[in-house]
Amino acid sequence: MAKELIRLVDCTMAFDGETVLDSINLYINNKEFLTLLGPSGCGKTTTLRIIGGFFKPTSGGVLFDGVRINDIPPYKRQVNTVFQKYALFPHLDVYDNIAFGLRNHKVPEDEIDERVTEMLEVVSLKGFENRKVTSLSGGQQQRVAIARALVNRPKVLLLDEPLGALDLKLRKEMQTELKKIQQRMGITFVYVTHDQEEALSMSDTVVVMDNGVIQQIGKPQEVYDNPANLFVAKFLGTPPINVFRGQVKDHTIYIGKDAILKAGNVPDQEVWVGVRPEGFILNENGALHCNLSRIEVMGRDVSVVSTKEESENATIRSIISAENSVDTGSLVVSFDLKPNKVFLFHKDTQERIPYTGS
Repeated sequence: MAKELIRLVDCTMAFDGETVLDSINLYINNKEFLTLLGPSGCGKTTTLRIIGGFFKPTSGGVLFDGVRINDIPPYKRQVNTVFQKYALFPHLDVYDNIAFGLRNHKVPEDEIDERVTEMLEVVSLKGFENRKVTSLSGGQQQRVAIARALVNRPKVLLLDEPLGALDLKLRKEMQTELKKIQQRMGITFVYVTHDQEEALSMSDTVVVMDNGVIQQIGKPQEVYDNPANLFVAKFLGTPPINVFRGQVKDHTIYIGKDAILKAGNVPDQEVWVGVRPEGFILNENGALHCNLSRIEVMGRDVSVVSTKEESENATIRSIISAENSVDTGSLVVSFDLKPNKVFLFHKDTQERIPYTGS
């Protein structure tokens, strides 16, 4: 059983009377890769800074190994942080950048050499020790910043949008590298990002936040497959989920006049209907009828782009296999829907409504 390392208990944070975090309750296990995911201003970086000791919560408690650490300053916590701006020393080479913190702590030089050499191997920069950091690529500079944080052997590494300054190719490479480093070092990573792909590909646990409130916590696939509310459903997924104005009538889900699925346990009401792009099955006699706009080739798949009056999205995107033949001369395209890719949400609260197919 995983051992709990960090716990936030009813943590609230306010600046000038404005609440930016509202009663956050969260625990993080030892050796876990946990990602705080959400749009700008949702409170994820504030949560990270509370863990790191840079902010003290207005109310609530921060526990580390069961001990309250609200009043312990950052330098006394077993935590290090990597920021989006790496803050490397341009006048120092790679070795001296990594060794800087150890020398400040008066660690013996032979131990410094041993630990820096180990970190250079961990971050795949062996042979770069004498290079100036200004001569490195963005990805290499990021690795130096990570090595500098890890060389102090913290129990937790906090990463605040560390890949945001990199181009797409480097971001992909660093996602793989970060997961390898975390697994090799066997320490806890708490990662902040607004990029759902980063969160889904690297994390053991994803914490989705909005407006200073935790919306959902779970394993990446669980959160994607079982969104707690419409916000989570819309925030996760590329292309995004298709959202329709719908209703349940006589235990049947309708989008406009189209009866798409049974919902045996749901009383009559207006709802939001969410359909993942991969939830469509092309069928000329299908239940859902849309106005065909165009076909976009994606390689092994195609994206059928269509519209419907009840759609909240400007266009409906349906991902189907390229082996399917779509009549591009037709004005209408019809689909059946996969029940496990169709979600109902309350019209007002936008909370998920569970339903059975009979």
